[in-house]
Amino acid sequence: MKISYNWLKQFINVDWSAEKTGELLTDLGLEIEGIDTFTSIPGGLEGVVVGEVLECEQHPNADRLKLTKVDLGNGDPVQIVCGAPNVAAGQKVPVATVGTTLYDDEGKPWQIKKGKIRGEVSMGMICAEDELGLGKSHEGIMVLDESLISGTPASEVFDIENDHVFEIGLTPNRADAMSHWGVARDLRAGLMQHEVPLELITPSTSSFKIENRMLKIDVSVEDNDLAPRYCGVTISGLKVEASPSWLQNRLKAIGLAPINNIVDITNYVLHELGQPLHAFDAVKIAQNKIEVKTLPAGTKFVTLDGIERELHEEDLMICDGEKPMCIAGVFGGEHSGVTESTTSIFLESAYFNPVNIRKTAKRHGLNTDASFRFERGIDPNITEYALMRAAILMGEIAGGEINSDIVDIYPKKIEDHQVFLNFDNATRLIGQEIPRETMKEILTSLDIKIENVTETGIGMTIPAYRNDVTREADVIEEILRVYGYNKIDFTNKLNASIATTKKIEDHEVRNKVGNQLAALGFHEMLCNSLTSANYTTLLNSLKDEHSIPMLNPLSQDLEVMRQTLLFGALEAVAYNNNRKTANVKLFEFGKTYHNYPSGREEKKHLSLVISGNRTEDTWTAANKKSDFFYGKGIVTTVLDRLGIDGYSEKGLKNDAFSEGIRITKGKKDLVEFGIVTKKIAKHFGIAEAVLFADFHWDAILEEIPQGDFFVKPISKFPKVKRDFALLIDNEVTFDALKTAALQTEKHLLKEVSLFDVYTGKNLPKGKKSYALSFTILDERKTLTDKQIDKIMGKLQQRFEKDFGAQLR
Repeated sequence: MKISYNWLKQFINVDWSAEKTGELLTDLGLEIEGIDTFTSIPGGLEGVVVGEVLECEQHPNADRLKLTKVDLGNGDPVQIVCGAPNVAAGQKVPVATVGTTLYDDEGKPWQIKKGKIRGEVSMGMICAEDELGLGKSHEGIMVLDESLISGTPASEVFDIENDHVFEIGLTPNRADAMSHWGVARDLRAGLMQHEVPLELITPSTSSFKIENRMLKIDVSVEDNDLAPRYCGVTISGLKVEASPSWLQNRLKAIGLAPINNIVDITNYVLHELGQPLHAFDAVKIAQNKIEVKTLPAGTKFVTLDGIERELHEEDLMICDGEKPMCIAGVFGGEHSGVTESTTSIFLESAYFNPVNIRKTAKRHGLNTDASFRFERGIDPNITEYALMRAAILMGEIAGGEINSDIVDIYPKKIEDHQVFLNFDNATRLIGQEIPRETMKEILTSLDIKIENVTETGIGMTIPAYRNDVTREADVIEEILRVYGYNKIDFTNKLNASIATTKKIEDHEVRNKVGNQLAALGFHEMLCNSLTSANYTTLLNSLKDEHSIPMLNPLSQDLEVMRQTLLFGALEAVAYNNNRKTANVKLFEFGKTYHNYPSGREEKKHLSLVISGNRTEDTWTAANKKSDFFYGKGIVTTVLDRLGIDGYSEKGLKNDAFSEGIRITKGKKDLVEFGIVTKKIAKHFGIAEAVLFADFHWDAILEEIPQGDFFVKPISKFPKVKRDFALLIDNEVTFDALKTAALQTEKHLLKEVSLFDVYTGKNLPKGKKSYALSFTILDERKTLTDKQIDKIMGKLQQRFEKDFGAQLR
């Protein structure tokens, strides 16, 4: 936000340097990010002096040029070639001397150089007003007052305004400082702590006068929650033209381009007082009626930038008796604004609901000076005052007359709020006792009204425009920033606390797993924790009542906190597929959020999503699709890396997975993994099979071994592998066979794996064939064939007894 120092001095007559004032504003919390200089005329006319034309003759080689001899006041006249038709001997003129930098209409600099024009030397340039930035005329050179002394710098002849402009990094909570008046209020409070008591000078509205009541416009507000206060007045007899130079300079200093006197005045009051205004051409208001209301969704409206926008049913609109004219508090319409032919206006000043304005501005991608202030909350008590201030300026500058009473629709006043400050709490939070009288002085200087003072504290009324000061802690912060953080003493004592930490830190485990997955070809993603409420209909396990809704959602797609990481992962897969990236391997560390009857909960998760081929296409090998077993291998690799063993697998089939497993340990669910159902994948426009794993990260962290570990040497004796091809019932799972085998031979059987499954022809109905591989090892000696056969016999008997298996 830009603040003009000259403008600021209209409110508070401070004589400090800009640098010193900037330091104080920074101490007050209005951080000065930079101080720029502004000159109303580019270059400040440096190098331009008053000259007297001593001689003026026809150029010997050009019909339209003149040779002049000009006295620049140094006793050494110079020759200048001039093409202006009105140049003549005896004139006093502005001369840009050699080396002077001038600026064109676009602000680009160019330099006056010694040169020859049609064979004659020219030592400078006699200037027209547009060449100096003093006007737009180029009909001829400027002719100055004859009484001026040659050699006088032009900067002493013309009224040039020099200013310093503060660039303030305004934090969102300081809505009260979004104007020169607001900054001046803070500056006054800060100066009082430096024993510089200055009064705040506010613009007077005593000259506000209703000339007649010939132009009445009826106003109605349908929803007072969206527009708690709405004021307006009609003004006629206006002459729309360029603003006076002082007004243009004020706007230019803060980076605004002047448009015309009416629009410039509304912008001036906006940045002066912080109250946005809008002027409607009264002739274009159908039926002399203003209606503040919402319109049906889908209504078309063309804004001032010429873009046709489709309205939302919550967009508050300013309408006349037939059509919408303006998006309230955000942007004007193309056909209702002020033009050069405007002679009468309806001037609007209002307080709109900040949340509604923010939603509308974000919905349409608009960010204007008005919406910037409305959505942060302006002062509801200056609505009428700002309107009167602007109306007076329009009378003074544009010749307007006020033609109606002020309409002020304010059914429910926005009240100031009460806060009690405890002295002991203030001392505890600040770390130092501030004198009570000083605290009262600071509060008073901030327009906070002290209602009562007791031995324990102060009761006060906070003005409504300070919507960031609602608690005792906020008041203490206000006192401290004005008193000065630099005045708080440091103690010589250094306090430190020893924090207890776990042996296993979450972030360290994440880094290990993240590096492992990256080595396996995965990329990390970060999805939005906000999602669409409609996603809960895709899974029966998700309930609407368990969602945590946003109080102020930016859109319908971001209105609740997510209950699962699945949908964000599918959005990422779809996004990549739509951009010709078919092979996707992504992982995300994130949280889910739930509103259970017992209370709200946050749960940590790690999600993996796999789609497409295992690797990118190469000429050395044929690609394989990422299938269920490939994904399961990735999951178990992560568990192995974390040292988690002794877990069990169970089949899992729900409305999320067409095939899946649940990995558990004890009573804890560690991982759910499977192939996402085609129905859900299709909802996101995904044709390929998608594998998804959901690690319950809190449970994973609890199961990571934390005790001492032992290193065991590799056995000197050989492993032995034996295979069984079993004919079993379709209902029998590999997990059941593996568990039974390990129970049968607890010491020597080290591993059971499944390397083939057959369910085709030549098998009895309801049967399938499993090919199992068994790894047997004795770490003390070499196994004999007799021992191995005995073990395999025991396994065969167990399979036949428990599962009715037959060897093939």
